[in-house]
Amino acid sequence: MFMLACDSTASLCRQAKGKVDMEVRRQDIHNSDIPLVCRACEARHGGVCGALTPEQLTELNRHSFRHRLETGAEVIGQGETVVNYSNIMRGVVKLTKVMADGRQQIVGLQFAPDFLGRPFLEESAITAEAATDSEVCNFPRNVLDRLVKKTPELEHKLHRQALKELDEARDWMLTLGRKTAQEKVASFLYLIAIHIDPESVDTSSFDLPLSRADIADFLGLTIETVSRQFTKLRKENVIRIENNRRVTVPDMDRLMRHAGND
Repeated sequence: MFMLACDSTASLCRQAKGKVDMEVRRQDIHNSDIPLVCRACEARHGGVCGALTPEQLTELNRHSFRHRLETGAEVIGQGETVVNYSNIMRGVVKLTKVMADGRQQIVGLQFAPDFLGRPFLEESAITAEAATDSEVCNFPRNVLDRLVKKTPELEHKLHRQALKELDEARDWMLTLGRKTAQEKVASFLYLIAIHIDPESVDTSSFDLPLSRADIADFLGLTIETVSRQFTKLRKENVIRIENNRRVTVPDMDRLMRHAGND
C-alpha cells in the first residue's frame, strides 16, 4: 500500500511503481535461485518477502502454502493462537475488533501485498476476515520469526509497514473525527480505488469490497447516510454506480477533492 502522501499524484506513483516491479520481475525470471512460485508474486516485489535472499525464500517456500478464501471466510479470530502469518496475494481482508458484549467495529482493511500478522505475538488481537474472494500465502509463525531475528532488512521492512499502518490509522482518525459524511464516503472510495488492485495502473473502476452496512460501520455512519452520500456523489457525476456494487470514477482528482484531501 502507498502512503497517503502520494494522494495528489497517485496515478504517477502507481505508474512508476509498476515500471520498477516489471523490471524486477524480468530479472527474477532469469534467476533460477528464486523459487518458481515466488518469481511473479506481488508480495515478493512489493511486500515483506522482497527483503529475503533466494536462499531464505527457498526456506520459507518449503513451509508455505497458498489458500483461497471465499468472501466471509475467517483468516484468524480475535483471541486465537497465532500459528501462521500471511501475505495477501489477492483480494481485500477486513480487520475487526469485538467487545466483550458482542459489539464490533471494523478497524482496518488490508490489500495485496500486505503482510497479515504481528511478529512475536502469540495471540491475535483482531479478527481478520476475507471481505472479497481472496488468496493468501501462509507460512508458520516460528519460521518467519526465526528469519526476522537473523535478517535486519526483513525486520526493517516489517517495522516500516507497522509505522505506515500507524500513520494511516492517524489519518483515518482525522477522517472519522473531523470530516463530513460526504468527505468520509469519498475518502473510503478513494482508499479503495488506489489500493484494491496493486498491479493495475487504472484505478478508475472497481467493485466495492464491503456491503453498505460494513461501509457504515467502517465510517461511523448509518446505512441510510451512506446510501444518501452515494446518491449525491452519483448525481454530481463524481462517481458512476452499476449493479449497486461496481463503481467508476471519471475524475480521480475530483473524488480526492470531495474527500477533503489537499
